[in-house]
Amino acid sequence: MSLLIEPSFWEIAKNYRVIMFDAFGVLKNSHGIIEGVPDTVARFREAGIASYVLTNDASRSPQEMEKTYTHARHGALIPATHIVSSGMLASEFLALKVRSGPVGYIGKEASAHYVRVAGLEPIPVDRVTDPDSLRAFCLLDDEGFDWFLDINRAVNLLRRVNIPIVVANTDIAYPIDADDVAVAVGSLANMMEGIVRKTFIRFGKPDTQIFSFAYARVREAIPDIKKNEVLMVGDTLTTDIIGANKFGIDSALVLSGNTQRSRADVMIQASGIIPTFVFDSVRT
Repeated sequence: MSLLIEPSFWEIAKNYRVIMFDAFGVLKNSHGIIEGVPDTVARFREAGIASYVLTNDASRSPQEMEKTYTHARHGALIPATHIVSSGMLASEFLALKVRSGPVGYIGKEASAHYVRVAGLEPIPVDRVTDPDSLRAFCLLDDEGFDWFLDINRAVNLLRRVNIPIVVANTDIAYPIDADDVAVAVGSLANMMEGIVRKTFIRFGKPDTQIFSFAYARVREAIPDIKKNEVLMVGDTLTTDIIGANKFGIDSALVLSGNTQRSRADVMIQASGIIPTFVFDSVRT
C-alpha cells in the first residue's frame, strides 16, 4: 500500500480549534522560518484557530523563541505564551527537586534560562571548579561549548559525583534543511549515559508529560477544548507522532524535516507508528 499524502494541509487543519506545531522541520530549520509558514499561521489566526509550538528545543527562553517567529508582514506569529518547551518541564523539576545551589550545564548561555527560572545558579561545565558543590547537571543544548573538551569534562565530572542529570531535549537529531540533519542533545545524552553508567532524567516528546503540560496551557485559554479538537503537527514519528497518539490527539506527519518523502512509507510500516494524516508541509 502506497503512502497517502493529503493534498491540502488547510482543508484538514481548518477543522480543528488548536494546532500544536513542532518547531524544527515543521515551522523552521537552521536557515530560519520555512517558506510559506508565516502565511499558514496568519491564516489560522484570521480563522480563529489557535497555534501553539510544542518543542524539545531548550536552547532559549519562550520569550526569545517568540522573536524567531516574528514576521515583517504578519508580526508575532506565535506568542511566548503559546510556546511550550521541554526546558520548561526540566526547569519545573529543578525547582521542585533541587531547590537551591549551583547547577552545571552543557549548552549555550541562553539555554541556562531554564536553570535560572528554577532559582538556581547555572555554571557552564568549563567553569566548574568544585564538582562536589553541584546540586545537579543539565544537558540543555548542542551548541555553545567545545564538543571535544567540554564533553570529556562533563563525562569525567559525572563519573565522580552523585547528582541528578537532567536532559532537557530528547531529540537525537534536528533538520538543517530538507536533506540534512545535525546531532542533537538526545544523541549526546545517550552516548554520555552509556559511558558514565548512570540513568539520566529526560524531558520532552514523546513523553506524555509534555503533551499534558501543553494541553493544560491550552485549557487556560480555551476552557471547553476537547482532545478531538487538537491536532499535533510534527516531522518525526518517534517523538511528535507517537507522543500525540499516546496522548490521544490526532497527529499529522509532515515531510519537510526529519522524515523524508522517499522513506516515509517504509518508516511508518517498520515502526508501526501511524499518523492520522501525512502532508508534504504545512504550507496552505
